[in-house]
Amino acid sequence: MKTITLLILTCSVLALPVQAQNNANVPTQHNEATIAQLQEEMALGKLTSVQLTNEYIARINALDQQGPDHGVNSIIELNPDAIALAQRADNLRKQGKVLGPLHGIPVLLKDNIDTGDKMQTTAGSFALFGKPALQDSTVAANLRAGGAVILGKTNLSEWANFRSFESTSGWSGRGGQTNNPYGLDRNPCGSSSGSAAAASANFATVSFGTETDGSIVCPGNANGVVAIKPTVGLTSRAGVVPISHVQDTVGPHGRTVEDAAAALGVIQSRTFDGRDPATGGVPLGWQGTGKTRPKNIPTDYTIFIDPHGLKGARLGLTRAGLNGFDPNVPTPQPVLDAFEEAVNALTAAGATVIDLDAAGFTFPSADGEFLVLAFDFRRDVRAYFATRVGVPVAGGTLQTAIDFDNAHADIEMPFFNQDIFEFCASLAQGVNAPQPQFGGLTYNQALAIDHDAGVNGIDRAIKRFNLDAVVSATDNPAWSTDLLYGDHFIFGMSGLAAAPGYPIVQVPAGIVFGAPLGISFFGTAFSEPTLIKLASGFEAATRIRAHNLPTFADTVPARHIEGTTLTRPRPPTTPAATSLKPQEAAKKVIHHM
Repeated sequence: MKTITLLILTCSVLALPVQAQNNANVPTQHNEATIAQLQEEMALGKLTSVQLTNEYIARINALDQQGPDHGVNSIIELNPDAIALAQRADNLRKQGKVLGPLHGIPVLLKDNIDTGDKMQTTAGSFALFGKPALQDSTVAANLRAGGAVILGKTNLSEWANFRSFESTSGWSGRGGQTNNPYGLDRNPCGSSSGSAAAASANFATVSFGTETDGSIVCPGNANGVVAIKPTVGLTSRAGVVPISHVQDTVGPHGRTVEDAAAALGVIQSRTFDGRDPATGGVPLGWQGTGKTRPKNIPTDYTIFIDPHGLKGARLGLTRAGLNGFDPNVPTPQPVLDAFEEAVNALTAAGATVIDLDAAGFTFPSADGEFLVLAFDFRRDVRAYFATRVGVPVAGGTLQTAIDFDNAHADIEMPFFNQDIFEFCASLAQGVNAPQPQFGGLTYNQALAIDHDAGVNGIDRAIKRFNLDAVVSATDNPAWSTDLLYGDHFIFGMSGLAAAPGYPIVQVPAGIVFGAPLGISFFGTAFSEPTLIKLASGFEAATRIRAHNLPTFADTVPARHIEGTTLTRPRPPTTPAATSLKPQEAAKKVIHHM
């Protein structure tokens, strides 16, 4: 226990390359600056990567770690080598060498993505704290090869929100609770909570998260940023703390569609990377259909940015699920109204919107998903633990992590338990073994159900109605963070694409009482070019993010909540004589009501 206490003290202070800045000096000159704008300034010699990196660090110190009252708390660790990486990028630029669109651009990675440097990779848990990962993840290696400055790691929902049914998104034992920059009392959603919150707060130019089902797009929705959840296998999971090799993917958060698209082009694996079989194949939804991995995967996704991208588009709209998971907790009408305004914006920008629900189309439910995730997690996390040394679970199994949590419950489980961990550990072995917890369903049968969810879901809708994409709301706006009762999800649509492994692009679409609301464009495997075109068209037509920047308010809503201003009661005094007639006195009282 003494060792763990020491670890807490060690990582509670960020390794800062520069001295913290006073709140009055918070840099704002490059707030909302895009990758293209920053590259132009650096090309003209008006800005260096070192200067930009220091600006972001100063903002992090002022608004993330401190803030006027309490901060966003989105950064779990800063890279002590960040300034050196920025200087290297500046030196290369002076030599005429620019390695790519992210050259010299500071980026942040979720704390479940390995970096073979001085930083930890812990998934928010002290079970993985100790010796850093031995090598870069493929994503981190691609970023370094592209000249990006890896500024640090972001906090997350511990173990990517796959430890407890009662969890609170954005909380981890190592990182504490991440808050939403639109309202610090609001939840940033999980599990890539720190990634989206940091991008929204202008703590880096872009950031990177991971998704199994909703963990990139839900934080994008809650924090008012663009989120791209790529096709499973387009980006490598090598060196990423896993949940499921069937559904996991790595993708960017950015303040614009173009920035997120540029970031995707740098981290993707266009061909087999040698470390993740999915980079040489197709996702579950395409398996067994005769479809093969495209040979012409783009090198640059920014070429698909089109301010008129919705003109002539055919979109299949579904509202299925928007009324809420629980009939006793319906979606508030202002949320539904805001979504309908977004739908109207689609048609106003030239899209033809086909109401799939009215046409009688029903998306099949991926009822095998949780069995697939639980079964995969036990196997996949063991394989990941085998890659680590010098941490408590190195070379161990899921049971090793369970035992660690039980031994350190005061720091790992102060608010919620590990019932998902225990559930996963209890499953029968073997892909064809009946699982009593799932009514005798086997893992392979569950895979077949989830495969069907793609074939007869998004794929069938696109073919039947000749669609460019399916569109719906992403998630409900952010709820107030509640460490006693946990999360308050009302609805979420990421499941349409999760089980088959298909892509989503989420883009800000509205504001409800100060809290962001987004819409998602869904497509079949490797349809990122089309989804980026559509999302950029919606962004250009609405400019929701540009007109509704985060304010770091203590609470959202922030208006009409003050109540009455009380005055101190005074002791009674002898009434002064008055010459007012009763009618005049009455008028005076009414005038002050």
